Amino acid sequence: MAADLLGPAEIRELAARLGVAPTKKFGQNFVHDPNTVRRIVTTAGLAPDDVALEVGPGLGSLTLALLRAAAHVHAVEIDSTLAGALPDTAARHAGPDAARLTVLHADALRITAADLADPAPTALVANLPYNVAVPVVLHLLAKLPSLRHGLVMVQKEVADRLVAGPGSKVYGVPSVKLAWYARSRAAGKVPPNVFWPVPNVDSGLVAFARREPPRTDVSRAAVFAVVDAAFAQRRKTLRAALAGWAGGADRAATALTAAGVDPGARGESLTVEQFAAIAASAPNQPPGAQ
Repeated sequence: MAADLLGPAEIRELAARLGVAPTKKFGQNFVHDPNTVRRIVTTAGLAPDDVALEVGPGLGSLTLALLRAAAHVHAVEIDSTLAGALPDTAARHAGPDAARLTVLHADALRITAADLADPAPTALVANLPYNVAVPVVLHLLAKLPSLRHGLVMVQKEVADRLVAGPGSKVYGVPSVKLAWYARSRAAGKVPPNVFWPVPNVDSGLVAFARREPPRTDVSRAAVFAVVDAAFAQRRKTLRAALAGWAGGADRAATALTAAGVDPGARGESLTVEQFAAIAASAPNQPPGAQ
């Protein structure tokens, strides 16, 4: 039995029955357009054996579409009312497929691989709350090594930042940190009118595929410390911006030169590989696990 997807009338009726209103606290904007959730699942490119992880399932519109395509769906929901109602919604609309749904009432920023171990998720597919989208993506990639690929819907401005490359005006910390874990690309724009309530911005789809870290001789934490320092004062040259990190401008210049990076360059011009080279060139750089 294929899942019946939720339209605007079903979303409103379900919300009214649960006494639920979208909240700014959790950044909730519920998708009520079946064509949009079909598009998300199709664009995600799920294989029949993929185990999907959905963060912020809300009333379940995307969840039902994922149950059609994935071997299993983990739905992580911070709102206790919504988390409690989702299994019943799946049972009503997805029939036997609902048995392949696991709902976890939790904060996605706190979950670990142990929370989602059986079966381990392989694909992140989610309409992420605008206010925590970047931290959630980076946290899940760090904590869930089983994630191989994904497709997330985020605010268009955030999507642009996540997929930006060196030299772009919006290239920054999110761009570099996502590039450490994965190759990413823009996968389309989503208009506001498919959501309830209607946001005042467009949304964007970001697709990613896991890759090996650029280097294995330096820890992720060490590289991210360089990235954070470089963009904290993005108008400054790296020699100046990394002075605090290196213990002085001259020491920063030495590390930059050793990494093959011009001390007069700015962070927005560097690739993740170059940031990793700088971290590896730092004086007394301790080895660390990825």
